[in-house]
Formats: sequence, structure tokens, C-alpha cells
Amino acid sequence: MLEIKNVSKTYGQGTAKVVALSNVSFRVDEGGFIAIMGPSGSGKSTLLNVIGGLDYPSSGEVILDGKRIDNLDENDFVDIRRNKIAYVFQQYHLLPSLTALENVMLPLIFCGLSKGEEKGLEILKEVGLGGRTEHRPSQLSGGEQQRVAIARALVNSPSLILADEPTGNMDQKTGGEILDLFRQLNRDGRSIIMVTHDPVIAQYAKEIIDLQDGKIVDKVDQKGGKR
Repeated sequence: MLEIKNVSKTYGQGTAKVVALSNVSFRVDEGGFIAIMGPSGSGKSTLLNVIGGLDYPSSGEVILDGKRIDNLDENDFVDIRRNKIAYVFQQYHLLPSLTALENVMLPLIFCGLSKGEEKGLEILKEVGLGGRTEHRPSQLSGGEQQRVAIARALVNSPSLILADEPTGNMDQKTGGEILDLFRQLNRDGRSIIMVTHDPVIAQYAKEIIDLQDGKIVDKVDQKGGKR
């Protein structure tokens, strides 16, 4: 469903030139779960941003469902983000004045769907928050807030979820619960690309791509991920 072909990204020029990505290529099949692992500065988040249209590659191609998307302008990419790609960040980015249900319904409202309550309730139940729909972020734990953020990402039924250090602000137990949720979402048919610096977290994925200095140095097939 997703193909990254010879993607490079550079910033600056001359002596100030920084190579963030160098000739990166890989595929994500439908139902895939890939962990992109590497230390800080290895290019992990840059790669995720290029895939999600938050940044443009200097060269190479990003192909989603047979269509090249790296050369789309911002207006054209809006439809891709609304319908095919969803982000889950380390920071939850919930609106504090809104309830969990209202936060989840925001993408539906942006798409012009005024009645998304039933869908929002369904997704919140799917992520284990059926009893917390009217709570505001300040009334929820960190793990619960991330579940709301995941529900918000799922409400438009995207085919690909991009997760940038999704458990970075959590203790080990809560982080494990979120990773178990990602694993279940993948079993339900959603494709996931997850960025992490932690090899233990990467074990939850089906495949690990090791990124160093903007280059892929290793790929490991995990045959189903951590159980």
C-alpha cells in the first residue's frame, strides 16, 4: 500500500548542509506494522513527516495506493490526511475545553460531517474508553489521553497510522497497554508505522527498520511482533 523509493532530505546549503535522509527505500504492505528505530538525529521523525506530507523530500518518491503523493501541494494533501493517513504523536494535542467525545469528533467536523457522535462513541469504546466519553483531558490519565488521541486518529477510518514515539510520555505499564492497543488495531487490519528509539518497544512491530545517520542500516522481519 505504501512505497518509499530512494527518498533523501537535506537542509541548508554548503557548509551548513545537513543530510537528514539519504536514499531511503522500503515498502509497507497492507496490514503491515513497521517500527522505525534509531537514536536521536537519525532521521526517524523526518521520514515520518515526509510520509505524512508535513515535509517534502529533496528527492525520491512516496507512493500510496499506487499514487505518488510526495509532489502534492498542501491543499491536495488535505484529502489524504482526512481519509487515508492519521497521526498519533508523543504529545496528545487534545483541546482542553472539549470532552473526550468532542475531541474525537473533530476530524468529522472538519470533513463537514455535523453528526458524528455515534461514530465517536463507537471508536472510544473500541479503545477502552466507553465510560469516559464526557471527561475532559484534565480528568484523564496520560494513557487515557493517548487513547483519546488514537480514537481521534481512527475516526475517519484511515488505512495508515503514523505514530511518533506514542508512548514517550508514559510509564512502562501504561506504555505497554498502548502498544497492546496498537497491536490489536494492526490485527484488525490497520497498517502502522511507528517511530521509536527503544528496542523493547520496537519488538511489538512485525518488522524493524534501523535508521542511522539518515540511512537504513538493517531490516528485521519479526514474523508477527512481540506476543
